[in-house]
Amino acid sequence: MDVRVGLCGWTVSQASYVRRFPVVEVQHTFYEPPPDATLARWRAQAPADFEFTIKAWQVVTHESTSPTYRRMKRPLPDGDHGQVGAFRTTPAVLAGWQRTLECARVLRATAVLLQCPRSFGPTPDNVARLRSFVSQVQRPAGRLLWEPRGEWPRQLLADLCSELDLVHVVDPMQTETVTPEHTYYRLHGTTGFRHVHTDDELRRLRDLVKGRPSPYVMFNNVSRTSDAERFRALLAP
Repeated sequence: MDVRVGLCGWTVSQASYVRRFPVVEVQHTFYEPPPDATLARWRAQAPADFEFTIKAWQVVTHESTSPTYRRMKRPLPDGDHGQVGAFRTTPAVLAGWQRTLECARVLRATAVLLQCPRSFGPTPDNVARLRSFVSQVQRPAGRLLWEPRGEWPRQLLADLCSELDLVHVVDPMQTETVTPEHTYYRLHGTTGFRHVHTDDELRRLRDLVKGRPSPYVMFNNVSRTSDAERFRALLAP
């Protein structure tokens, strides 16, 4: 099966990582995008067929009250508080999106992930902001991924993904994607971040991706390295 298995974050050294996995989802771009020189070095030190996907900068998706902003080396400017996140089309958000696109270009990323917090629910205002943002901004060269959190009506998810050409990202241990033809799974841990996936869970995951065109399976739990390698072993002929 042509399944792209990787980790959310390097987790191990890049030299070791690129020998073990074909794809990485870059997390640095979410907290605070690194300089182009850093991104260019990552790209140059990876094999030509190695694949990068990236998370969009948090200023696009997360409100300024989110605890994730504590990891920014340069604090959010005072004037941007209350002006970022939730797909607002403010100058700060649009600038953050442009920086995300620049990062994707340097890495030659095949996808950009819009990961939303649970607080971004399916309210009319949020749906309108999402529609307006995705319809107006420049799209990345690769696919645009969307990971909503919390309870969203499946028909609404399907309608938005179809209308806005989005790939619906889920943890398959919790729910199923409405875009199975473009599967991108992110496994956060069935019982929490420290969860170690059981053999039965990994076999179920193998059966889920069977027959799908080039699915992605990205592990994001504490034991992600060993879980991903165990899963890859299950895929071996």
